[in-house]
Amino acid sequence: MATIDLRTEIKEFLSSRRARITPEQAGLPAYGGNRRVKGLRREEVALLAGVSVDYYVRMERGSLTGASDGVLDALAVALQLDEAERDHLFHLARQSRAPGGARRRRPVVPVRRALLQVLEAITDAPAWICNGRYDVLAMNQLARALYAPMLAGARRPVNTARFVYLDPEAAEPFFVDYDRIAGDVAAKLRMEAGRNPHDEELIALVGELSTCSELFRQRWASQDVRLHRSGRKRVHHPVVGRLDLDVESMDLPADPGLLLNIYTAPADTATADGLALLASWAASQEKLATESQTLS
Repeated sequence: MATIDLRTEIKEFLSSRRARITPEQAGLPAYGGNRRVKGLRREEVALLAGVSVDYYVRMERGSLTGASDGVLDALAVALQLDEAERDHLFHLARQSRAPGGARRRRPVVPVRRALLQVLEAITDAPAWICNGRYDVLAMNQLARALYAPMLAGARRPVNTARFVYLDPEAAEPFFVDYDRIAGDVAAKLRMEAGRNPHDEELIALVGELSTCSELFRQRWASQDVRLHRSGRKRVHHPVVGRLDLDVESMDLPADPGLLLNIYTAPADTATADGLALLASWAASQEKLATESQTLS
């Protein structure tokens, strides 16, 4: 993929959201039994959003430059967008209004020392920091142990999206909900593309995944978007077995674009016991590595 074209992104996003809503779902009468379009017609969306048909057609053709926040809000309601989809629409509109639009590199930058100290201070839960491209920038000991299958032989920077889509032989046994994880990863990358459509590293990653993975091409074409939020991640670790982890993903205000991810489990559960076993295994592995370095 040479570039992420904003007009194409806007056109495909709006048309895909329009196609999934029936007139009945929108509270409109469905005249005639033979509709030639899937979902709502453009004029029906225009009616629901309170804009002219010509204006909506211009928007769906990729032009959001002059759309006010009020119009975007009305469009979000008409298309029944969820929170992530609404944010994505606003990101696309904001990028449309931005001057220039030249491609730019957003290189991987070192994580601040204070953040590394925060990670290492979290000893009972896997914790790691990534950017919106899923580059893994820093991990504590327990996160390194948890994601040992991903770290094995991975090129640097380690990237979760590459692991999911380009190493399915390892990723599918590791993620219990592999299909859902794959969908979430593509949707969150799509969200990042709306925020930073001129990011060269992101363009290259999406191009690589599109070239090498049919599954990614399918998920990317869905136009789905997701926010990085709390949730549940179920994995099967090769050493300690099944872990059902609660995930919290938090923006770092002092480091825009970075996310802190922490995995926990309720006390007195099999997963809490598994994390304790994982911590013991990680400590033993680190001790062996230290002794090996000392002997060499």
